[in-house]
Amino acid sequence: MKDKYNILLAEDDVNLGNLLKEYLEIKGHDVSLKRDGEEAVAAQAAEAFDLLILDVMMPKKDGFTVAREVRKSNEQVPIIFLTAKGNKEDKILGFEAGADDYLTKPFSMEELMLRVKAIMKRSQPNTPANSSQRVFHISSFVFDYETQCLKREGNEVKLSTKEADLLRMLCLHQNAILLREEALKEIWGDDDYFTARSMDVYITKLRKYLKPDERIQIMNIHGKGYKLLVE
Repeated sequence: MKDKYNILLAEDDVNLGNLLKEYLEIKGHDVSLKRDGEEAVAAQAAEAFDLLILDVMMPKKDGFTVAREVRKSNEQVPIIFLTAKGNKEDKILGFEAGADDYLTKPFSMEELMLRVKAIMKRSQPNTPANSSQRVFHISSFVFDYETQCLKREGNEVKLSTKEADLLRMLCLHQNAILLREEALKEIWGDDDYFTARSMDVYITKLRKYLKPDERIQIMNIHGKGYKLLVE
């Protein structure tokens, strides 16, 4: 895992934005600061960033809208939301929009840095590392974990890092139960309510990708986890 990241920071509060930018730069990172959602979308389209830190309540386009637009073309880049709203509904909206983490104001700079380090560690390829297997045959699909590609009959889907991690764990537990808690801790580093809802979103995405082959199911085992069934 590298130590220096190119970060897009979108924050309309002038004082907080400048403070965050200065702190992250002191920690050795390159930071591009934008004041509204439209500027953030334009910057992300023009430059490759390792991480996006987005305020939820911004002029022109809010953070949720920015994340949705980014996810149309980039499923891989990690996104952290900053918000004054800490209620359950907003957090769920954030994860459904494509967030990887959610930080409620006020927060300490140290907490932000810990979140950044954790999310960047989780976003690196080749985790989890409990098996050396990298290529999986799922009925008519071939899943290459190394390249994060899911292929079938000449068609190819590029998976995000978390999608690839989750599908790999399901493959390693094929026709057996993948415990929900195990997957959450391995991939997200936490098993609380909000990360569990985020995992549900990724399960839905994987079901959609695998839907063309009716011999494949991802079953929800109530109270336990999921099972990848291949006939």
